[in-house]
Amino acid sequence: MHTRATRRAFGTLTVAAVMTLAACGGGTTSSSGGSSSSGQQIGGNVTVWAVWSGTEQKDFQAVLDGFKTKTGVTAQFQSKGDQLPTVLGTAVTGGAPPDVAILPQPGLLHDLVKKGALKPIDSFVGDVLTSQYASVWKKLASDAGKLYGVYFKAANKSTVWYNVKTLTDAGITSPPATYDDMLKDMSTLQQAGTTPFAMCGGSGWTLTDWFENVYLRVAGVAKYNALAAHSIPWTDPTVTTTFQTLAKIFGNDANMVGGKAGAVSTPFPDCVSQAFGPAPKAAMVYEADFVGTVIPTVNKSLQAKSGYDFFPFPSINGSPAEVSAGGDVAVMFKDTPQSEALLKYLASPDAGSIWAHLGGFTSPNTQVSLSVYPDDISRTAAKAVIDAGDNVAYDMSDQAPAAFGGTIGSGEWADLQNWVRNPTDISGTETKLEAAAVAAYGH
Repeated sequence: MHTRATRRAFGTLTVAAVMTLAACGGGTTSSSGGSSSSGQQIGGNVTVWAVWSGTEQKDFQAVLDGFKTKTGVTAQFQSKGDQLPTVLGTAVTGGAPPDVAILPQPGLLHDLVKKGALKPIDSFVGDVLTSQYASVWKKLASDAGKLYGVYFKAANKSTVWYNVKTLTDAGITSPPATYDDMLKDMSTLQQAGTTPFAMCGGSGWTLTDWFENVYLRVAGVAKYNALAAHSIPWTDPTVTTTFQTLAKIFGNDANMVGGKAGAVSTPFPDCVSQAFGPAPKAAMVYEADFVGTVIPTVNKSLQAKSGYDFFPFPSINGSPAEVSAGGDVAVMFKDTPQSEALLKYLASPDAGSIWAHLGGFTSPNTQVSLSVYPDDISRTAAKAVIDAGDNVAYDMSDQAPAAFGGTIGSGEWADLQNWVRNPTDISGTETKLEAAAVAAYGH
């Protein structure tokens, strides 16, 4: 699962743990997730596996500490990193899965349901998801009409990051609201002697994110979900329109550091350095909200808001505010009082508020107060996810079989990299994508 692991590596903020917040459960709202998450002491243990390590593991441990304070349950956490899907598969086959796991991809949830490994959770947490989450999150966590998961951690993948000074020096005083506005600003930047974009296409998953954001705004959520399920082909006219729209940027060498060759050979996060390092070569980088955690590592002198900021991926032909999002979903393998208590707690605003305060985290729970986020940038990114409501679309490549949407050198990653090298070959690219999709999806 290269895509999730690669993105996750840059998706954290290094901040001090706030244990007083953990102790009180965080936030200013009280959980309606059930008796155990509102203070009933039940004791015992629950085992939890996830991909999180490093800062993310420490921050999640603060959430688990809050859970123990409320319920008396000790959560025994194990980080499985990039190997989580493989390790879970082995554990399920051997009859020894954890009580709870937090999965980085919706496809993995469906695979585990097919194996009969997961327990439905609608009876004790469904009402909370209905009342406190946009319906998209409940749909993503359901299979054949039954709820199996709680989306605990989200990521806003519709953020375009810009160097404030570089834009203002070119006379651009406000970020673009539409794609056409962005194209005009790119021309203005070129006239000022600045390359508009640093591209990260050496990491193929960044090109899938570009495609998905444009496709979402060209075709809408329903078509987006249809393409994600491969119920429409990659030769659909909406795909053609998307490539034509993308070509307005990728088709011009002057729009990208190093031209097409540079765009397709520069990996993430090297592209971030090109826009935000001490001697910037570009004005902007498109990628998810975790770019905001990388910028301070490449240039400590830049301050949030005054030195760097982001704008939402712009509207195309009047499209509404839409967000491409990633996320991590908690599922239950063993139905115990402790497992149920943990799922209810993770669904609550109390749990989301703890990690939101620590940074590098967006809660999809609408009852998590924006005031708990540590800075304006993380607050704005989280607000965009909440405000988009059901116009949130889950990362398409992460929904796809890994052979198509998540493998270096093949499938969507390779086909999009080849298209960047030759962006006039839209028809040939669509044909290759459709053939790869048929092979991976089996239809």
